[in-house]
Amino acid sequence: MESVQHYIKEGILYEPVIPNIHDWPIAKLFKKKPDFLEEVMADTVNQLISKTGGHDSNIGDIIAKAMFLERIRMTEDPWKVDPKDEKKFWQDIKMGLVRNEQLEDNPQAFELRNLQMLESIVSRYTNEIASTFRPGSYHFAKRFLPFFFSTLLNASAGKTLKSVIYHSVGLQERVHLIGETEAIRNLSKKGTIILVPTHFSNVDSILIGWSLHALGLPAFIYGAGLNLYNSPILAYFMERLGAYKVDRRKKNAIYRQTLDSYSTVSIQEGVHSLFFPGGTRSRSGMIEKRLKLGLLGTAIEAQRRNFLTQPRGISEKIFVVPMVMSYHFVLEARSLINQYLKQTGQEQYYILGDEFASYRKLLRFIWTTFSMNSEINLSFGKPMDLFGNFVDENGNSIDSRGSFVDVKSFFMTRGEVTEDRQRDFEYTRMLGDKIVDRYHVENRVFSSHIVAFVAFEMIKKKFPSLDLFGLLRLPDDERRLELTEFRQTVDRVIIQLRLMADQGKVHLASHLINDTMTIIEHGIKNLGIYHVKRTLSFSSENSLDSDNMNLLYFYHNRLEGYGLAKFI
Repeated sequence: MESVQHYIKEGILYEPVIPNIHDWPIAKLFKKKPDFLEEVMADTVNQLISKTGGHDSNIGDIIAKAMFLERIRMTEDPWKVDPKDEKKFWQDIKMGLVRNEQLEDNPQAFELRNLQMLESIVSRYTNEIASTFRPGSYHFAKRFLPFFFSTLLNASAGKTLKSVIYHSVGLQERVHLIGETEAIRNLSKKGTIILVPTHFSNVDSILIGWSLHALGLPAFIYGAGLNLYNSPILAYFMERLGAYKVDRRKKNAIYRQTLDSYSTVSIQEGVHSLFFPGGTRSRSGMIEKRLKLGLLGTAIEAQRRNFLTQPRGISEKIFVVPMVMSYHFVLEARSLINQYLKQTGQEQYYILGDEFASYRKLLRFIWTTFSMNSEINLSFGKPMDLFGNFVDENGNSIDSRGSFVDVKSFFMTRGEVTEDRQRDFEYTRMLGDKIVDRYHVENRVFSSHIVAFVAFEMIKKKFPSLDLFGLLRLPDDERRLELTEFRQTVDRVIIQLRLMADQGKVHLASHLINDTMTIIEHGIKNLGIYHVKRTLSFSSENSLDSDNMNLLYFYHNRLEGYGLAKFI
């Protein structure tokens, strides 16, 4: 791992795994975009017909339900990025359903009209979801983003004008790429990679994109929330860099299946993919414990199809790589935790605007990160197959006893690869559980995580009769912590974390090799420094205070799930 960090720190990027961008799987896919979209549409229709049993009335029912849900969405939750003609489109679908009721005595015509309406909706959704990939836009982005970040880095760090111009400090000195980077580069040549990161900030997508370029990997396809397309600059690049649109407001079966088919077919084509399996940013600040299984299920289905037919991508094997994003502070923490508390406690919290939506706040976040030497870690975990078995350098699956595993056999019944939705759903659920386990192992603990966890748990212990919302409303003088007791408690927690790290249950940031007081000072310095109100600070030489209990709770939650509360 030291050699990996050395290359990145010195600013020497890896040689591309595939030198010619036009040979990248994503580039080849979008060279034949019309054929790709036709296949997605055909697959979507076939899957929907199969799931409804092919009955005319059932197909009509899912069309009617989609129309009903879409009309509610357009009325109650419209966005400026929505198509201008969607009200007319769904009004036409409504009229089509009404006219079709007159054809029930003519089964052939009734079936044809239902099919035509279904195909029309699927076509609309497919083209709405679809993006493209333009090598020219990628080349511009890979030059511009490091230049942009490095300019801010050098300026915010108080460098000379010469260093700002010549970028003597690089992005790689703040964003550390660690973990199984060599293994991922190697496996990308032997199969299809599914990268599954944790998700705490909308900054994640930008940093992950840069990290994949820095490691010499081809561009990955990924789903981006449609809300991000409210930003014209982001929309311009995402539209051209393979980011397909995901509209989480749309819950109907037709849209969900179109999205699934888009992902499944692209994976079959050997295009490396990125999923945020948590579905959205962690509102609580916790590492994800429950994952959205929909897109993970598309990887299972693509693997089954690869074994059933001759694969069209690099290889028939699909690999899963967990990734954990580690920050000292999160750009959108304040609005995220307020949303979480409102949802959890049904309290009347005021939901503040999302900080990411403001360019000024995004620049301030980046500036603060760079000027305070506040590092960011992107930890690439051990590659696995779709059943949670680790894989060797050749992509062979190895179980917990060290034996080779034939993954194809998991999809076989009486010697043949078969379709079994219930079986494959169970495989998807098991994969989700395994990813959650690996998140907690691959997590890299920072000093800020420790001081926030200890501080909140100590306050909680002082008031055992209060529930969470009572703790969050404590007056200022009740939040004060005595420094000596705090240091002793942090010391116990650090000892336990080091023991867990030795057992391979978690990873620790390099700055945690220091003595306890140095770790405390480092953590408090970095904890929430972006925010106006300090999450935790020294109120005197002998005590600590929190100016924002909501944020302290948010950052505390990073270490939930490790059983550390008993050491408080």
